[in-house]
Amino acid sequence: MEKLLVNPIGLIENTEDAVCIRLEEKYAVGLRGLSGYSHVQVVWWMDGCDNESDRSILVESKPYRHGSDELGVFALRSPERPNPIAISNARILAVDEGAGLVRLAWIDARNGSPVLDLKPYTPSIDRVRQASTPDWCRHWPQWVEDSGSFNWADEFNF
Repeated sequence: MEKLLVNPIGLIENTEDAVCIRLEEKYAVGLRGLSGYSHVQVVWWMDGCDNESDRSILVESKPYRHGSDELGVFALRSPERPNPIAISNARILAVDEGAGLVRLAWIDARNGSPVLDLKPYTPSIDRVRQASTPDWCRHWPQWVEDSGSFNWADEFNF
């Protein structure tokens, strides 16, 4: 299979002071029009898991307390996977096209993680009316806005 070339467009800045995406200068003009959206899908590289060991894991043993004894990585949001790519939905607080900056309310990425792409969250394309999940995780929040107050620590075994 042919290898792919992926170039980061910027970095995630996730500090106590602010959460934002800082784009490389040449990509800043690509932010034009993004301020009209309330949310953005951030495609980013989980660089902390970019090693041979983590890339070789295809099955996790009991990753969730209420879940199956084993789950394949394609049934998980685990950072341990063949390609450590993540997608996070985030609420946009501000867009500064001139500075190449997108301020976010929160993101589940660490400071310095490479950003591969940004896509506007569009309900007509991204929201599913009748999504289903396995029984063991049906008690999870139904909306990303409710996830911040959910006790995720009680769900994971890692």
